[in-house]
Amino acid sequence: MQEGQWAHPQDFDRVLTSMCTEPHPAAREAAERFLATNPGDPGTYQTVARLEERAVSLLGGVVGLTNPAGYVTSGGTEANIQAIRIARNRADTDDPNVVAPKSAHFSFRKAAELLGVELRTAPVVDHRASVDAMAELVDDDTVALVGVAGSTEYGVVDPIPEIAALASDVDALCHVDAAWGGFYLPFTDFSWHFGHADIDTLTIDPHKVGQAAVPAGGLLARDESLFDSLTINTPYLETTSQITLTGTRSGAGVASTVAAMEALWPTGYREQYHVSMENAEWLADALRTRGHDVFGPVLPLVTADLSVPMTDELRERGWRVSKTGNGEMRIVCMPHVTRSMLRSFVADLDWY
Repeated sequence: MQEGQWAHPQDFDRVLTSMCTEPHPAAREAAERFLATNPGDPGTYQTVARLEERAVSLLGGVVGLTNPAGYVTSGGTEANIQAIRIARNRADTDDPNVVAPKSAHFSFRKAAELLGVELRTAPVVDHRASVDAMAELVDDDTVALVGVAGSTEYGVVDPIPEIAALASDVDALCHVDAAWGGFYLPFTDFSWHFGHADIDTLTIDPHKVGQAAVPAGGLLARDESLFDSLTINTPYLETTSQITLTGTRSGAGVASTVAAMEALWPTGYREQYHVSMENAEWLADALRTRGHDVFGPVLPLVTADLSVPMTDELRERGWRVSKTGNGEMRIVCMPHVTRSMLRSFVADLDWY
């Protein structure tokens, strides 16, 4: 890297694999104004604390909650860890386990290690959770079942109502990871949120499709009492207790969440969903026409069986692409991914 290059962030014109995107202009401006604020100390930083209440209210409208509880996290990993922590702390067992599909995000492995919880992963069918397979893994020590609404590798949506029903049958909490899919799914026919099923907690990330600045994740709960088991005393702050995992948090993320959502919900997000899906469908057709085995799009994400050497060649040409755990190339049609970008990408594929 040449001297001074660190001062210029990477642009997005060849980024095809990230689940973050360029912030909306209003979100960028709001983030800059609130850089020095800390919602982790709401008694002192009262303005950003009120903004966080607004952010939670707006997110509640997306996920089918009229009186949502929750907070703005650093991202999906923190939200997923906290959801498992809630389930563990509320349960009456010394040997807790969590049942999730194999497609669940790697953050659940982090949660299991950090919290001393056994993570049991069930086989999937066409990359989607099998409720029958999950049912075989539950027992009296199961504290939570996890469903994914927009998986990070294949973009699929698990049968959330059925997973929630199974969780209820075994007296476990149901958590939905909609970190990426949450801002696309309201414009689909999928059943995935609190209004569709008896779920308890849900992860949704404004800094992904929501177009807020990083870091801005979200953890929402059906009832505020679910957070009681997370409460600790904070004796030197103006507020006397805290439910969050981190202490100091990003006021910039909170402010940018509100700014982005007030600018885009729902019309702008709906328009973006349709543009992104059309782009993903165009890419899938282009790859199939060239003889590749393609999966998707269910949501705006496409995988294809391009060879590893070809993937390496594309990276050398500046394309930021990644592979699934099964070795397929994975393209995420985020808001910054345009049809022109995809045409250029396919043109480069045609060289090989």
